[in-house]
Amino acid sequence: MGSRGASMVLSRANRIRSKLQTALEATVLEVDDVSYQHAGHAAMKENSSDNKETHFNLKIVSPKFEGQNLVKRHRMVYDLLSDELNSGLHALSIVAKTPHETTASK
Repeated sequence: MGSRGASMVLSRANRIRSKLQTALEATVLEVDDVSYQHAGHAAMKENSSDNKETHFNLKIVSPKFEGQNLVKRHRMVYDLLSDELNSGLHALSIVAKTPHETTASK
């Protein structure tokens, strides 16, 4: 039983969620795997058959984005996910807001 737990591999979505939550202290974090929408895409065909998690939509609300423009916010996310991008993650759609921006739009 112990070896089974040790060999269990987290999905890419769970790794993304963990990395972003830890580093950005997100108050909202949505990680949607939309890879199925890209089934005929070259990245999906080239990717190994055991990992088809290549395309994600992210919605992140974080106080760490305060004072950062949109390009810097996206760079923060890409930097945090560099290992994933180097191992098969192909595309991200990112919505990155501060808590103030989400309450101001209500």
